[in-house]
Amino acid sequence: MGVQESGNGVGDKHKYRRMDFDAAEDVFLLSSNAQCQEDVFKRRRDVQKFVFACAVFASLNSVLMGYDMGVMSGAILFIEQDLQISEVQQEVLVGILAIISLLGSLVGGKTSDAIGRKWTIALAAIVFQTGAAIMTFAPSFEILMIGRLLAGIGIGFGVMIAPVYIAEISPTVARGYLTSFPEIFINFGILLGYVSNYAFSGLPVHINWRVMLGVGILPSVFMGFALFVIPESPRWLVMQNRVEEARKVLSKTNENESEVEQRLAEIRMAAGFANAEKYETKAVWHEILYPSPAVRQMLITGCGIQFFQQVTGIDATVYYSPTIFMDAGIKDNTQILAATVAVGFTKTIFILVATFLIDRLGRRPLLFVSTVGMTISLLVLSLSLSFTGDGKLGIGLAILSVCANVAFFSIGLGPICWVVSSEIFPLRLRAQASALGAVGSRVSSGVVSMSFLSVSRVITVGGTFFIFSVISAISALFVHTCIPETKGKSLEQIEMMFQNEGEWQRGEVELGNLERLVQK
Repeated sequence: MGVQESGNGVGDKHKYRRMDFDAAEDVFLLSSNAQCQEDVFKRRRDVQKFVFACAVFASLNSVLMGYDMGVMSGAILFIEQDLQISEVQQEVLVGILAIISLLGSLVGGKTSDAIGRKWTIALAAIVFQTGAAIMTFAPSFEILMIGRLLAGIGIGFGVMIAPVYIAEISPTVARGYLTSFPEIFINFGILLGYVSNYAFSGLPVHINWRVMLGVGILPSVFMGFALFVIPESPRWLVMQNRVEEARKVLSKTNENESEVEQRLAEIRMAAGFANAEKYETKAVWHEILYPSPAVRQMLITGCGIQFFQQVTGIDATVYYSPTIFMDAGIKDNTQILAATVAVGFTKTIFILVATFLIDRLGRRPLLFVSTVGMTISLLVLSLSLSFTGDGKLGIGLAILSVCANVAFFSIGLGPICWVVSSEIFPLRLRAQASALGAVGSRVSSGVVSMSFLSVSRVITVGGTFFIFSVISAISALFVHTCIPETKGKSLEQIEMMFQNEGEWQRGEVELGNLERLVQK
C-alpha cells in the first residue's frame, strides 16, 4: 500500500510537471504569436509610412502647377497695371503655360524612360525654379514670357511623371488613394496662390506681383530633400534589367516577402512582354500610332478623360475667377480676392474627401457624381450671370455655383483623371502614352485659358459657361461608355482587362490570364 502510494505520488509529480510544461508552452506560444502580430503591424506601419512619404515627395511638383494657377489669377490684375499689358497679352501670359507644358510632357515621357522616374521629377523642379526666378525679376513683358515658358516646361515634366511614378510604386490596395496625391497638391497649390494674392495685394503694384510669383520657388526647394528619400520605380528598374534593385524597392513597399515575389513576378512578365532589355522608342510610338484594338481603347480612355478634364472649363474657373466675380457684381479687388480664397478652400477640402472615397467607392461612381454635379453647377452659374444682375442674389449664386463646380470637379474628374490615365497603360507604353494624354490635357487647358476673355467678350461670361455645361454633360456620357472600373486591381490585371475584349466593361479579369498574355 505504501509502495502504491509512493508510486502514485511519483505519477502525480510527473503529471504536475507535465501540466506545468504545457502551461509554459502555451504562454510561450501566446507570447510568440503576440510578438509576431506586433512585428506584422510594425512592418505594415513602416511600409505605409514609406509609400506615403514617396507619394508626397513625388507630388511636390504639383504644388508648383497649382500655385501658378492660383497666384496668376490675382497677379495678372497687378501685372496689367505695372507693365501696361493688353487683354490679348493677358490671355497669352495666362494660357501659354498650359500650351508650353506639353513640350515638357512629351520630352518627359522619353526622359523618364531614359534616366528614370525619380530623376525626371528632380529635373522638373530645377527647370521650374529657373523659370520662376526669371519671372520674379522680369523688367518687361518679354522677359516675363521667357520665365513663363521655362516654368511651363518644368510643370509639363511634373504633370506627366508624378502619377506614373506613384502608380508604379504603390501597393494595389492603396494605388487610387496615393495616385490622387498630385491632384491634392495641385489644389493645395491653388489655395496657396489665392492666399498669397490676398496677403500681398496691399504692397505697391510694382512689388506685390513679384513677391506673389517668387513665393512659388519655395516648394521646389524641398525636392532636393526628396531625392534622399524616394527610390526609383521598381517597374523602371526591371525594364533596365536591375531586378535585384527592384526587389529591394518592392520589399520597402510591400508587407511580406511572398507579396514582394508575386509583384516582382508580375512586373517581370509584363516587362518580358515589353522586351525587358530595351524596348525601342520607335516601337513604342509605332504601337501608339498604329494601335491594336486593346491599345486603341486604352488611348481613348486615357486621353479622353484628360481632354474632358480641361474642356469642361476648370482652368478658366481657376484662372479667371476674379473676372467671374467682377461680372457677377463685386467691384472691390480685396473682396474679389477674398472670394477666390473661399473657392480655393472648397476645392482643397473636397479633394481630400475624394482621397478617402476613391478606393472605397471606386472610380466610376465618383466620376458620375462629379460630371453630373459639374453640369448642374455650370448651368446655374451661366443662368445667374446672365439673368440675375449684379445684386446680392446674383453675387451669392455666382460664388455658390463656382464653389460647387470646383467641389464636384475635385471629388471626381480632377483626381481620378490622373489615377485612370496612369494605371490603364501597359508597362512598355506607360510613360509615352501618359505623356501623350498629358499633352492633350495641356493643349485643351491652353486653348480654354487663352480664349476665355475673347470668347466672353463676344458671347458674355454667362454664355461661355453655358457652353462648358454642355461639354460637361457630354463628359458624363463619356464616363458611362468608356471608363472601366479599376479599383482593387494590379496594373498588370488592368492591362488584361483591355486585352480580353469586353471584360474591361464588366471590370472582370483573372490574374492567371497574365501568363497567357505574355505567351502571345
